[in-house]
Amino acid sequence: MARKRPAEELSTEELRRLLIERQRSERRSRLDHFRRTGRVIPVEPAPTRAEIDSLRSVPLEDQAQKIKEERKSKRKRWVDRLLLVVEVAAVLGLVWIAYTGFNVLRSLNREVSSVLQQPTLTPTPLIMAVVLPSGHTPPDSPGGARPNEAEIPEHLRPLVQSIADLPVPTPGPQQAIRLQIPAIKVDAPVVQGDGWEQLKKGVGQLLNTPDPGDDGNIVLSAHNDVFGEIFRHLDELQPGDEVILFTSQRTYTYVITDSQIVEPTQVEVIEPTSDPTLTLISCYPYMVDKKRIVVSASLKG
Repeated sequence: MARKRPAEELSTEELRRLLIERQRSERRSRLDHFRRTGRVIPVEPAPTRAEIDSLRSVPLEDQAQKIKEERKSKRKRWVDRLLLVVEVAAVLGLVWIAYTGFNVLRSLNREVSSVLQQPTLTPTPLIMAVVLPSGHTPPDSPGGARPNEAEIPEHLRPLVQSIADLPVPTPGPQQAIRLQIPAIKVDAPVVQGDGWEQLKKGVGQLLNTPDPGDDGNIVLSAHNDVFGEIFRHLDELQPGDEVILFTSQRTYTYVITDSQIVEPTQVEVIEPTSDPTLTLISCYPYMVDKKRIVVSASLKG
């Protein structure tokens, strides 16, 4: 290990180097102190000679072109980002428009549906409040059997004519299609409507009266002395006798409870009832036809 020599033995050059080393050491200490206390910010090192030489080897025109391309690429990246934002906003706008349109369409559909839904109308009593069905003149009267307009009050005849022009609905699976009364050997088809033409085909059901088995008053009528004399012996029925109504799906049995002779204008006998009821009507007496025989029955069971 070299022995430290006193300052008197050192040459001028050695003293100068020693002073420079001490100054460098003190400067490093101060820089380290400043760096630790945050008073010095590190900077990038200066480019090396090789980097400088490489830059000098590139022509100025190429350097300018490279700078332009870098700026253009940077500008293009910003434009692409802006276009991406615009596209996302457009897609979100279309989704919002579709959602709003769907809600508006659904609201309009609900409004239209509520307008189209109409309350079920109760049949007007005027349809069956003029005269009882099956009225006609006797077959041996002058002119033969024909609808008896004389029994209809004159001021109500236009109303009866308008009712006769009502269309007859197409029978449904729940409507009566056949009638049997074993006690008087009746087995006849049932048609909708009880006008003059319908009663030529069989037993007619008054329009707007309920289907078999339903609550209410089913009104059936037929002639007693023309078109097969289907209800010729209606007056022979007794309480307890059965009347069987057929639909296309099942049968219903009614039991006779009462019978009466009434005037043609006593339409209260065909008013609606709260229980399943059957009313059979025909002209009376035989070959006279000035009144009506009305037989009532209730649903069995």
